[in-house]
Amino acid sequence: MQKKVDRRVRKTKSQLRAGLARLMQEKGIGEITVKELVNEVDINRSTFYLHYSDIPALLREIEDDMMEEMERAVREHPIKEDSTSRFIEDIFRVLNENREISRALIGPHGDLGFVRRIEKLLEENSSEFLAQLFPERVQDMKYFYSYCLNGCLGFVKTWLEDGEAKPPEYAADLTFRMVVSSMKAFYETAEDVSDRDAE
Repeated sequence: MQKKVDRRVRKTKSQLRAGLARLMQEKGIGEITVKELVNEVDINRSTFYLHYSDIPALLREIEDDMMEEMERAVREHPIKEDSTSRFIEDIFRVLNENREISRALIGPHGDLGFVRRIEKLLEENSSEFLAQLFPERVQDMKYFYSYCLNGCLGFVKTWLEDGEAKPPEYAADLTFRMVVSSMKAFYETAEDVSDRDAE
């Protein structure tokens, strides 16, 4: 009996997440009402309140669940030279499994706070690795990091909007190659600066 209840709860929460993702394509989270959401997914208000106190509580749970998955990806594939591609692929799998809500969260009506949480996670787990790779350019690292992060965010937005035409593995491989290419350019620039300083 308990398994049936759990399955119903999962189904209800999945419906609410999908409905919220659709509504967030059109308006900001602060404009979405419980009434709109329950009408969108055809459930009772009382059913919504069994699980959440309000719309922001639902959004928090969605974001926390996704962040937990991304943190797991970092734990399983720490950002270092021989595992970065696997880490990126894992992140794209998380985004793919949550494609509609991911598109809503980083879209025009999304949650900048969630984007910043992802940025912070990536920065905290890549800064040491990058500093080891480019010790002579530590003072410029924030610029390189900002360039890569914003480029990757734009790539993710385009990929999410493309539907499921390109699988996570394809997106991860392309992202990895672009990041590596940027790192090589950054390193070459670092060498040029060092050569000029030595003259």
